[in-house]
Amino acid sequence: MALDHHTDMASNSSPLAAATAPSTGWAAVRAVRLHQWVKNGLVFLPMLMGHQLMAASLWFDASLAFFALSLCASGTYVLNDLLDREADRLHPTKRHRPFASGVLAPEVGYVLAPALVAAGFALAVWQLPATFAAVLGLYLLTTVAYSYALKRLPIVDVLVLAGLYALRVFAGGAATGIPISQWLLSFSLFFFLALALVKRYAELRILETNVEARANNRGYQVEDLGMLRNFGTTSAYLAVLVLALYLTSPEVTMLYRSPALLWLLSPLLIYWQMRIWLLAHRGDMDDDPILFTVKDPASYLVFGAAAALVAIAAVVRI
Repeated sequence: MALDHHTDMASNSSPLAAATAPSTGWAAVRAVRLHQWVKNGLVFLPMLMGHQLMAASLWFDASLAFFALSLCASGTYVLNDLLDREADRLHPTKRHRPFASGVLAPEVGYVLAPALVAAGFALAVWQLPATFAAVLGLYLLTTVAYSYALKRLPIVDVLVLAGLYALRVFAGGAATGIPISQWLLSFSLFFFLALALVKRYAELRILETNVEARANNRGYQVEDLGMLRNFGTTSAYLAVLVLALYLTSPEVTMLYRSPALLWLLSPLLIYWQMRIWLLAHRGDMDDDPILFTVKDPASYLVFGAAAALVAIAAVVRI
């Protein structure tokens, strides 16, 4: 999907260049990063964990929250790419982004980013509770702070990324009025921190063989790979531990008719996380584990099996 066009190519007046140069409209769609919207599916997690998937009104509210958050997030992606365009030009994959490649003029981004954010907040204010708008505002402030400064602070950056994942869950709870349990909060903390760390680890693996791309506005060095791997795998195992502790809690016996079946979730989660880290170690991981998961058939099998276990445990007594 990425197009390797430089500014001088885009400005070439030959018929061939005119035929092959991507349109500004398509470049703007790419800058919005619609594929990243999959992350905002986390707003539906409180409904799933609260066993309220049959409530049509909650689906409506959660769907509005999904689109409001996605529009706001796209605005911040545009801002981030504008700020990073010089460094991205040195990166082997990010250099194909619309602003870094010169396909899309920065002036377009300066209009597009606030327009997307405004649309997201308009959708939130139109129908959703004020608490959701507050969470959305916190998400926006955090992402802007991340784009301008926090992404350059080692360890702080991954904590912020993990927090942004968790904010998506809180946004779903705020939109639907479903409280977020301490168990879900604890699990989210370690699980999303592991994802943020594997993202940084995969990025460093790319920089390990690409010297020019090391001027990437991040505070990590290639020598930090081992430490990041240790941090990330530890966080991943802690997420499994929280899940195991949750399975022994009274809440599980209240929500599920066959809670013993849920113990099979632990080996599924261990397998998925160990596989992610193994692939990252081999250099076969994209620099975004969520996007890798969307394209990974094995991940669909794992999550499908997990969903089937939860459904069976909820409705069948064994």
